Amino acid sequence: MMLLIETKILKGPHEDLESYLDAIAQLRKSIRYFSSNKTFKSSDGVLNHANGLLAKAQSKLEEEFKQLLASYSKAVEPDQLFDGLPNSLRPSSDQDGGGKTSHSHTDHHNNDSETASYTLPTLIPPRVLPLLHDLAQQMVQAGHQQQLLKIYKETRSTVLEESLRKLGVEKLSKEDVQRMQWEVLEAKIGNWIHFMRIAVKLLFAGERKVCDQIFGGFDSLSDQCFADVTANSVSMLLSFGDAIARSKRSPEKLFVLLDMYEIMRELHSEMEAIFKGKACVEIRDSAMGLTKRLAQTAQETFGDFEEAVEKDATKTAVLDGTVHPLTSYVINYVKFLFDYQSTLKQLFQEYGNGDDSNSQLASVTMRIMQALQNNLDGKSKQYRDPALTHLFLMNNIHYMVRSVRRSEAKDLLGDDWVQRHRRIVQQHANQYKRIAWTKILQCLSAQGLTSSGGGGSSVGGDGGNSSGASRGLIKERFKMFNMQFEELHQRQSQWTVPDTELRESLRLAVAEVLLPAYRSFAKRFGPLVESGKTSQKYIRYTAEDLERLLGEFFEGKTVTEPKR
Repeated sequence: MMLLIETKILKGPHEDLESYLDAIAQLRKSIRYFSSNKTFKSSDGVLNHANGLLAKAQSKLEEEFKQLLASYSKAVEPDQLFDGLPNSLRPSSDQDGGGKTSHSHTDHHNNDSETASYTLPTLIPPRVLPLLHDLAQQMVQAGHQQQLLKIYKETRSTVLEESLRKLGVEKLSKEDVQRMQWEVLEAKIGNWIHFMRIAVKLLFAGERKVCDQIFGGFDSLSDQCFADVTANSVSMLLSFGDAIARSKRSPEKLFVLLDMYEIMRELHSEMEAIFKGKACVEIRDSAMGLTKRLAQTAQETFGDFEEAVEKDATKTAVLDGTVHPLTSYVINYVKFLFDYQSTLKQLFQEYGNGDDSNSQLASVTMRIMQALQNNLDGKSKQYRDPALTHLFLMNNIHYMVRSVRRSEAKDLLGDDWVQRHRRIVQQHANQYKRIAWTKILQCLSAQGLTSSGGGGSSVGGDGGNSSGASRGLIKERFKMFNMQFEELHQRQSQWTVPDTELRESLRLAVAEVLLPAYRSFAKRFGPLVESGKTSQKYIRYTAEDLERLLGEFFEGKTVTEPKR
């Protein structure tokens, strides 16, 4: 009997593990028997021989576990991982192996990625898992737990890291990140978000499943093995996120920080479930630490942005009074923020000052808008012509109001904000009109044209309409009007009101005061200068000419002197 057991054990477990394990069980039984019956003369010799045989058997089991695990542990190809993703998250066909997906940011808000099904990759063939389980069980029973941990960690961690490397994951330090051009870094962040999802939902989840099957019945050992296998890979992924969160803050980074915060929030519950147990506590803490750091950096970047807007000192001259590049940049930034509404509210709720997340978001948005207005007020003072100052402010605040009314920001900022700023636009329009046109309208006033004494220079009119008016003064008035209008036309045709509706309403507002005054003045005093040969020198325009020329104002064109 003992000879048969010895033959089986020396042959090794490779061909028939089940009968090999039976032989070990019988050997153990024999050892127990001879240990309790030491009266036999030969018992010591038999025991020594049996224990030596058992040590050989354990060594062969260990070697078999190592070889079996190694031969069936292969890195997962990226295509196999992509096949496990929901369709909405798979890379589009025209992209390379970098792994960027075809979905846009707003897909996150539909929670597609959270509810869609993922198919775990086959890391080890199912038929091999029971064999590995039995071998692991024997090693644990023999007290070879440390060797088991070492073999498992070395084999599986190397394969897991190779799977991530093939996917495109790189080990980058904070210094590497700081040296990168923003465009390159932005692409790497987009890939990192995709890699995190694949790593947690497919690779780490698959690794946990394999661990639990091989070490079934030994929960703490399963947790320890899983922690050992994944620690380096998790660290490699999280260290990149940490390098971004700690890198120099800048406004354009806010959106990628929010993207990164989003993916960490999305994966939080799965990370907690997969990395369960005491052995994984450091990994769980690292993931939560990164989430908090991203939230904190995003909030600080918000504050930086508000300050940067208020203090922006770019010398970009907007000579025509149109919408300043800063205005369109800030408004686009704010509009883009609203794509992240749910994320921002989540962030404020968890890491804010305790106020309602809606009111915090509204407060931040209002402060950014106010910072922009403050800056525009400063920029408007660069203009020498106060009329252009008001036109510039009218254009820019109108752009802000129009953009808010057409976006989700309207619900947050409220109707009061919109109405208040519409009134500000109107005030600037009125100020422009008063400053630009008061002087020329004085040319069309009858005040100062009549004198009590009649003489050769005065002409009586019909019904006293121009009684006592001085022809010389009237000529001077028409001359001044022509000169001033031509000057206004020359200058203000080069100014710009980019919004069609606002441009038309401003021209109309000017026409409503200018044209009636001109018609009235020309009708009353025109006959005094029309009789001479040089009448066209003074009455250069009809009211219709003026109306046509007003239609050329605010077009941002370089024009020549107007011709009638």
